[in-house]
Parts: sequence; structure tokens; C-alpha cells
Amino acid sequence: MNNDLILTLIFAAVAAFVLFKLRSVLGRREGHEQRPPDFFAEAERKAANDSAAKDGAGQDGAGGDTALPAPGPHAAEAAGVDPESPAAEGIAAIRAADRHFDPAAFVDGARAAFDMIVEAFAKGDRDTLEPLLAPDVFASFDAAIAEREQAGETLETTIVALNSAELTGAEMQGRTARVTMTFVSEQSNVVKDAEGNPVDGDPATIEKITDIWTFARDTRSRDPNWQLVETDGG
Repeated sequence: MNNDLILTLIFAAVAAFVLFKLRSVLGRREGHEQRPPDFFAEAERKAANDSAAKDGAGQDGAGGDTALPAPGPHAAEAAGVDPESPAAEGIAAIRAADRHFDPAAFVDGARAAFDMIVEAFAKGDRDTLEPLLAPDVFASFDAAIAEREQAGETLETTIVALNSAELTGAEMQGRTARVTMTFVSEQSNVVKDAEGNPVDGDPATIEKITDIWTFARDTRSRDPNWQLVETDGG
């Protein structure tokens, strides 16, 4: 009986140890999950810091963090938007819902997002794409990546130049801000088979491509990230 009791205690101790290790591993995974890159908030912080540096201010009396002042009344013009255009009216509506919305900083963030999304799509990097795209847009990108994978093909994309990134539309839909960007870039796109042979495109050919992308964000959310919700070719 004593031997049975000892064996029971040993098995119980082993089970408890395994459970502890399993929970600790799962906990570490959750704790180390990467947040999506926050291009837009980073661009806004940079713009605020630049503005504060020009004003010779930007820190509180106690030496705290740099404040994020609201953009000035000419925010639309600073982003290259005609102040008489519908886009300017949309910017004003967005700023009424979110006083820290800075269209010039948004354009900088959108440029960075464009580069990363195009690169991640070419590489089939779903982990990078998913937090940056709305669910239906991600589903379309994922389907295209899966089609390439099933065919044993790869896509090599090089952005030779991003000629322009213009804010061409802005509006509020309920509490959701929507901003449309028009990107004009020069790219090289080559699809290769499993052996590395080009099946579509020529690495020596540079194409001028126009992409019209719409980003959206719930202005009630504390999450500063914007997601790509719509894509179109120019």
C-alpha cells in the first residue's frame, strides 16, 4: 500500500510539473506577441516633436513627455490638399471627431504602410498583413497568396520609386474616419515558377502603377492604428 501511495504521489507531482510548464509556455507566447506596426501614430509623434522643436517647447514643466498638440487650422493645406476640395471638408469632419488627426503626418504613415504591405504581399507574409488589413481585404490578399503557393510560384516585387502619395479623399461614416490615398509608384514585378524561371513579368521592365487605397479607423477607439479597408487600381 505504501508503494502504491508513493507512486500516486510521484505521478501527481509529474502531472503538476507538466501542467505548470505548459501554462508557462502559453503565457510566454501571449506576452511576446508582436503588436502591429503603428506607422500613423509614429508619424504623428514625429510631426508633434518637429512642431515643438520649432516653437522651442513641447515638454511640460516637470520634464514630461512631448505633448501632442492639435494640428493647426491649415492642416489640409499642409498635407497638399486643396482647402476648397471635398477632401478638405472630410479632413475637417475627421478632426472634429479626433482633434489630434494630422493629415500631413497621416500621409507619411500611409507611405510607410504602402511599402510594407506591398513587400509583405510579395513575400506571402500573412502575419505582417493581417493586422494592417480589414478582414475582407486580408481574405482577398490571402487568397491570391494561396493561389501562388498552390502553383509553386513566387512573386518578386521591387518598388523602384514612390513618385507620389496624395491624400485624395476623406470622410466620416458614423464614428469611422475614412481616408483615401492615391499612390503612384514605379515597380518591377516578376512571377517565377518553382525552378526560379520567370513566367510573368520581366525584372528589367519598370511599370508605373497607380493604387488607390482607403484606410479607416474608429475614432472612438484608443487604438491609433488605421486599417486598409479598400483597394483599387487607378
